[in-house]
Amino acid sequence: MHLTILETGRPPEPIRADFPSYPAMLEGLLSPHIPSLTCETVRVLDGEPLPDPATVEAALITGSPAGVYDDHAWIGPLKTWVRDAGHQGVPQVGICFGHQLMAEAFGGRAHKAPQGWGLGRHSYHVRQSESWMGPTRQRFHLAVSHQDQVLDLPAKARVLAESDFTPFAALIYDHAPALSFQGHPEFCPRFADALIRSRRGTRFAEDLADQALASLNAPLDGPVVAGWIAGFYAHFTQARAAQRGRAAA
Repeated sequence: MHLTILETGRPPEPIRADFPSYPAMLEGLLSPHIPSLTCETVRVLDGEPLPDPATVEAALITGSPAGVYDDHAWIGPLKTWVRDAGHQGVPQVGICFGHQLMAEAFGGRAHKAPQGWGLGRHSYHVRQSESWMGPTRQRFHLAVSHQDQVLDLPAKARVLAESDFTPFAALIYDHAPALSFQGHPEFCPRFADALIRSRRGTRFAEDLADQALASLNAPLDGPVVAGWIAGFYAHFTQARAAQRGRAAA
């Protein structure tokens, strides 16, 4: 499978040299679950042109420090691209900012949440399981760093996972097809720790940061979510290929 990764953000400057880019993190996360995986990165945040959805086998939108409501020139066209790719049946996955942008593209709303910053290790309840997820799992845990959330659910979205802090933590769009997560399956504990420390006392209070850092001592389920994403891609890339085959016959 060939995955087009739409890069919308980078790690903060103070720690950027110590860690891979977000696309590299995501490729490393998914590669063990998709042995034939190849990836290309489109640096959307640098103004690189978006590809024709007809040429894309599968897509992934990364996290970003930007908000979907910001006036960056690339955000509006990316929302349009998500809708166009959905109309053409391109399987898409969104992570954090990608999750929020996808919700807005499909008719929902994301903004700063009254709950404030989500940091550290968060736990989510699986509200419903899909066939491509494999064995049923009731809970999973991911590293997070966000103050924005999906606040209004798009009409065509289904909630895959939730928590009291993040009611719309993972969403599925059957019409697209698309899947998105507020949490970061690609964040290892070491990166999540460094990310929080780089912003401690500046973007959020020190006591909140300290609680979040302590939470990272418990295991994260990034590989579990990676397996779900791989299953999602496999299911819908095969369905799209079959549909194209029938159309060409």
